[in-house]
Amino acid sequence: MPKFGYAFQNYDSTRHVRASLREKEISHKHAREIAKAIKGMSLEKARDYLQGVISKKQAVPFKRYKNQVGHKSDPGVMSGRYPEKSATEFLKVLDNLESNAEYKGMDLDRLKIVNAVVHKGVLIKRFIPRAMGRATPKNNVLTHVELVAQEV
Repeated sequence: MPKFGYAFQNYDSTRHVRASLREKEISHKHAREIAKAIKGMSLEKARDYLQGVISKKQAVPFKRYKNQVGHKSDPGVMSGRYPEKSATEFLKVLDNLESNAEYKGMDLDRLKIVNAVVHKGVLIKRFIPRAMGRATPKNNVLTHVELVAQEV
């Protein structure tokens, strides 16, 4: 079993609380855009935002991975999508972060997400057999998600 660290530097256990999700089968690009969107939000605001994404009421703005992504009518969002699968996984990490903060005795209303990081994980290599003895690769990249919150 590998030992995972955190990308967040200067972690202080009295002021910060963190949670992570390792090697999950979600889109790395979608997870990166969600992490960029929820960074700086409070926990309850991030939860409402992610539930709005799942119910397709609020779009996630795509800043980097926006080639051939349609425009949305949400204010402040040019190109965006509704990545439901990634948003549900982020909700689970948010629940974990909240329970970690509750265990530490922190005030949940004053918590703010100060760091949201997404990394690529293991590459699972497979192939699809094709005609004439050929094969097409079917690779799957797993994703790591890390959230750090601070009491403000």
